[in-house]
Amino acid sequence: MPRSHKIIYAIYIVVWIIMAIDPKYPQDWLLENVLVFVFFPFILFMDSRHRYSLISIVLLLIFASLHSLGSHYTYAEMEHFDIISKFFGFERNHFDRVVHFLFGLLVFRILFEMITYGISSLKTALFFTLTTVISISTIYEMLEWIAAVTFHPELGMAFLGTQGDIWDAHKDTLAAMVGALINFFFYTHYSKLFKMRNTQRQAGEA
Repeated sequence: MPRSHKIIYAIYIVVWIIMAIDPKYPQDWLLENVLVFVFFPFILFMDSRHRYSLISIVLLLIFASLHSLGSHYTYAEMEHFDIISKFFGFERNHFDRVVHFLFGLLVFRILFEMITYGISSLKTALFFTLTTVISISTIYEMLEWIAAVTFHPELGMAFLGTQGDIWDAHKDTLAAMVGALINFFFYTHYSKLFKMRNTQRQAGEA
């Protein structure tokens, strides 16, 4: 694994540790980080094997850091976002919506790099990446609900962060999809990335 990647991961670990100190709702924080405990080792393992691009790792770090921030305060009560809410006159804190949007926007690239290993068509790779983003976002919303009602139903609103909106999960998934679709404007860039990743894969198989 490149040294630059190790530095990025080390930065994330520091951010995660800082955000793990005295969270607003400790039980909520634990629920929010269950998937982090699973996927962070997975990303390390996959990166060591397939060596993803530095920009993909950086974009993933940005999203993961925002998730850590959201889990520290809870998404519905992320106080640093209140300034923006008041400025635009929002009736709710939209930090959760922004992070879901950034999930689609920022995580798209590393998912694309993962998917290219088994696909020979650029358009197919882009389509599967888009559907993967939507699927992950949808599954996450369902896991949130299941975790809340199973382990800590009293934390339901704090954990789910619906803030009184019965369509919250649908809007979060839509935000992630819109973020992912923005990547399609960079079709030429992904075309070059697709060719490069396939060349690397073929060289590794030779």
